[in-house]
Amino acid sequence: MTPQAERTPRISFEDWLEGERASLDERTEYVDGEIFAMSGGTAEHHAILSNINRELSIQMKGRPCWVYASGMKLRIQHADAGKYPDLMALCGEQVFDDGRRDLLLNPSLIGEVLSDSTEGYDRGEQFALYRRIPSLQEYLLVSQHRVLVERYNRGTDGRWILSSFEDLADQVALESIGCSLAVAEVYDKIQFEPDERQG
Repeated sequence: MTPQAERTPRISFEDWLEGERASLDERTEYVDGEIFAMSGGTAEHHAILSNINRELSIQMKGRPCWVYASGMKLRIQHADAGKYPDLMALCGEQVFDDGRRDLLLNPSLIGEVLSDSTEGYDRGEQFALYRRIPSLQEYLLVSQHRVLVERYNRGTDGRWILSSFEDLADQVALESIGCSLAVAEVYDKIQFEPDERQG
């Protein structure tokens, strides 16, 4: 999901976090002193996210690995940002901002489900923010309009390498967490419009 254009006066990260923790209503994201309202997701968005969360959770059972869908906050310290990625995962020690354990600092994988309104942001400005997380090794983009899973891997030289998967028979290896995603499972129960399937 993506921040919308509505902006409020600049505030500190700490003030934003205090507001988020106190709010029972809508969530917002924070980037360098500005707060952005978040839009909701479609049924397909939530179903895809649930499918990925289920598949990773099963593979992580009995291992020191964690996957979080939607509700966990992320702090990007090097960009003065607070975000709610669609999906975050890691293996090993979880590092949190404080004792509340609701603000993760060190995901190794982040995933976003794309939509018409979020795709440009998720590919551009948002990915630029995520790349500033030292622990991040993989970035996953998943289309909800057609079969397309894109995985970006950070190489040893710091460059990001793209691999695309457009067949339901494909397997997406997620090396940073020692898991794999069957594309058919990612899109389980998802029905595409006829014209979208061609795209």
